[in-house]
Amino acid sequence: MGQRYSLPYLRAMIVITGAAGFIGSALAAHLNALRFNDLVLVDDFSREDKAANTSDLRFTAKVERSEFFDWLEEHERQVQFIFHLGARTDTTEQNRALFDELNLSYSKTMWERCVAYGLPLVYASSAATYGGGEHGYRDDHDLVERLRPLNPYGDSKNDFDRWALAQPRAPYFWAGLKFFNVFGPNEYHKGRMASVVFHTFNKVNATGEMKLFRSHRPDVADGHQARDFVYVKDVARVCTWLMHHRQPASNGLYNLGSGRARTFLDLARATFAAMGVPENIGFVDTPADIRDTYQYFTEADLSKLRGIGYDAPFHSLEDAVTDYVQHYLQSGKRWGQSSN
Repeated sequence: MGQRYSLPYLRAMIVITGAAGFIGSALAAHLNALRFNDLVLVDDFSREDKAANTSDLRFTAKVERSEFFDWLEEHERQVQFIFHLGARTDTTEQNRALFDELNLSYSKTMWERCVAYGLPLVYASSAATYGGGEHGYRDDHDLVERLRPLNPYGDSKNDFDRWALAQPRAPYFWAGLKFFNVFGPNEYHKGRMASVVFHTFNKVNATGEMKLFRSHRPDVADGHQARDFVYVKDVARVCTWLMHHRQPASNGLYNLGSGRARTFLDLARATFAAMGVPENIGFVDTPADIRDTYQYFTEADLSKLRGIGYDAPFHSLEDAVTDYVQHYLQSGKRWGQSSN
């Protein structure tokens, strides 16, 4: 066994994997704001570009991803809930072995440990499982076998969804959340995979303009590619709600988006408005390495989530972008470094 951990007896530790990343650190910040401080943060903490995401969080322990299952074996009686949000999320990565290790095998072990220890589990799936949208965007279990993702990342997420649904034994409560296009504070480290809001803000500051991907389909105008953009604060609130309202009858896969597709042009215009600068938007060709697998439309059907009782409204695109730009990007703050 790896490193031993000595902790006082705690009755309600909440585990978050991927805790140094975007959604994981945002969830931790939200839980801290709700006075949940007995958090166990799990990740590969060697990346310096993610260190600031956890620097001001209140938590009980940090555990390296490679040592987590040994830690859990020792402390499972002190854990009340697991949010498994850690994953390789690069949609341009083509190394399937990497996804098999980090997204599939690790998640299978997490599931099996939650079954063995009687722990509830919420894990990150993805809207990338829907591929080109030829089967729509309903989170029905009977569609999972028919879905054909457009990249290895989406394959890895759908492969785990399919595996989970086929298991004869499951955690007493579990939910797989199909995240749509999440954006918001704490994505500074994501580079190319960061949101268009993040890139627009930086491009406008540097050059005064933003160039969006040109459409390569005759039926879609430039900038009118549409996605379901969802604010990370809404994602954190849904996760927390599931923790409080876990019911075995609600087990399954759930879409997590805003429920409304908006264009990239809308997103860029909202960013210019939040920055208080005149619009200056142009277009460039979509990079060749992602052009054939590019999604032109996504929109979450939220009927299932609403059906189990989640009735809180989601931020509008404009309100979310304004909050993100004015409270985080303009100051360089992260969620968890202030009261926001």
